[in-house]
Amino acid sequence: MHNPIPTARTLAMSLALALALPAFAAPKSLPQVQEAPLRAHLAFLSSDLLEGRGTGQRGGDLTVAYLENQAMAAGLKPVRDGSYRQLVKIAGVKALPDTSTLHVAVNGAKQPLAFGKDWVWGTGDAQARHELDAPLVFVGYGIAAPEEGWDDYKDQDVKGKIVVMMVNDPAPSAEAPERFGGKALTYYGRWTYKFEEARRRGAAGALLIHTDASASYGWSVIQNSWSGVERFQLAQGAPGTPMQGWIGNDAAVALFKAAGQDLDALRAAAERKDFRPVALQAKLAGTLQAAVRTVDQYNVAGIVPGTDPKLKDEVVIYSAHWDHLGKQGDDKDGKDTIYNGAVDNASGTAALLAMAQEAVKAPAKRSQMFLWVAAEEQGLLGSAAYATDPLWPLAKTAANLNLDSLNWIGTARDIGTQGSERTDLGRMAAATAKAMNLRIADARPDLAGGYFRSDHFSFAKAGVPAFSIEGGRDYVGDKEAAAAERKAYGARYHQVGDEYDPKWDLAGMTQQAQFTLNLGRMVADAPKMPAWRAGDPFGKARK
Repeated sequence: MHNPIPTARTLAMSLALALALPAFAAPKSLPQVQEAPLRAHLAFLSSDLLEGRGTGQRGGDLTVAYLENQAMAAGLKPVRDGSYRQLVKIAGVKALPDTSTLHVAVNGAKQPLAFGKDWVWGTGDAQARHELDAPLVFVGYGIAAPEEGWDDYKDQDVKGKIVVMMVNDPAPSAEAPERFGGKALTYYGRWTYKFEEARRRGAAGALLIHTDASASYGWSVIQNSWSGVERFQLAQGAPGTPMQGWIGNDAAVALFKAAGQDLDALRAAAERKDFRPVALQAKLAGTLQAAVRTVDQYNVAGIVPGTDPKLKDEVVIYSAHWDHLGKQGDDKDGKDTIYNGAVDNASGTAALLAMAQEAVKAPAKRSQMFLWVAAEEQGLLGSAAYATDPLWPLAKTAANLNLDSLNWIGTARDIGTQGSERTDLGRMAAATAKAMNLRIADARPDLAGGYFRSDHFSFAKAGVPAFSIEGGRDYVGDKEAAAAERKAYGARYHQVGDEYDPKWDLAGMTQQAQFTLNLGRMVADAPKMPAWRAGDPFGKARK
């Protein structure tokens, strides 16, 4: 076993170490999150027994069973039909390049594009077979943003065509330094938006041009996510385009050159508002084949009913995703094949259980929901399914506070609340921090679009004030050692090395959970639900 469940003696020793460090306690009148149950849940959830909590895998099923029983034991009430489970139907799709004939031709000549090396693709609508014969159109960034006066599609009917586009959004310019969030990445820059807009336009497919700089990761990340692996999408709701994929930069440059176009020149043109789509003298044709299956996954939810006769009909939701990457391959040669996901996100999953255990002892005026969502690692699927079929009316959902990858290093003097400034939650978070002798961590440009990459975003898109609470960086104690430990985690992120260490100081994780529960309690007891900042694109009416 690579990550066995710690013994009671080990847990006790670690708890003693945590209690010896400086603490930033919540006001004593509020429920106090306990470190011992948090540690116990974290150790079990990230153990090899649950096999990395993979979507569509046995470990995921075991995790759901554990969560619903722990929710019951904590005293949470089921939300719908006497069950703690919410069904999320997911389609598992695996591209079959060996039996597919998909290719790009320029003037009838096939381009030398090797699957995996030069491009990757799959089906976005969970269909096992597609026959394609569609022209390619370059649409710049593939963005239609009325509030920015921007439209990369400008009168171009792309129905039945393949749109080729860049990732990210237009860079700030001297004339417009704050366009598209300035240095920060907006949702228009996310690859998920690009595919969504292509679907809305009726495109037959979408190809994203990859560069290391624009994607913020190398081509190997794309290869690992698309080549020879099963990808997941919601089986319900609007399907994606029949074909979705990525093309490497060198392959794209060569393709555009063969089609009589200079890709670099087109990139420069796409930085301007007056850019217009450019039809390429190229076609994507052939058969796309995929192995498709449907998987039943589950969100898990439980309620602490509110005490106020009127406000109890409104709810504050605490969320965390329970899934990780699961078990990949066999371990016959002794190789570790389990992606335990201790930090990401057994930590948030365990924290919610510890928070719920205390919240039930002192209910708030509004109801409080503890929600563990499925398939975040597959594209926020569980939270997206919840937003489509909410267990509680969105119009009566005061806020969503999300926890993802908690502070395993140690107590900090600050707390991360980036994204809260979009709503009244920012002001409330500042008040919560002050009451705990904490300060709000300094804001940093959201260069990678972090606000759009965690489960709270599914709620924000639906109009619910939402953000993810992040751990602080101003650690108490040896700052150099803490910085080194944080940096070292980068090599373990989404790798088999993200395993629980019984020597971890979980005082910082407990602190982060306590802050979240305190903030949720403030929202739950407030006279009014939080509102969005005027002009925020997600501040629309809740349904």
